Amino acid sequence: MPFIDIESNLAASAFTEEFLKKLCTCTAAALGKPEERMNLLVKPQLPMLIAGSCSPCVMLSVSAIGVTDTADKNKEHSAKIFEFLTRELGLTEDRIVIQFHALQPHQVGKKGTVMSFL
Repeated sequence: MPFIDIESNLAASAFTEEFLKKLCTCTAAALGKPEERMNLLVKPQLPMLIAGSCSPCVMLSVSAIGVTDTADKNKEHSAKIFEFLTRELGLTEDRIVIQFHALQPHQVGKKGTVMSFL
């Protein structure tokens, strides 16, 4: 049950329903998870600065159980997600930052319990 959170200073219009569906497909494939389990949240039009510049940018956070716990895995995930974001949003790689967070099953609630019991 991965969580993808995007914060950006881009306009809300950059994050259409079509974009969200493509991002869902991309991140699900990159993480090896079913699209039905993906959760995406976008916060556009934020005051942001990356690398000393307020130029258009994106900070993406990926939180997941069992697939974001090693450097080798995250290197692969990062390459796929960067390729998607640069293509779809027209940003250069230096305007994108990704954070990976490894979750444990007991840290994710669903259906009135936690993933440990599902």
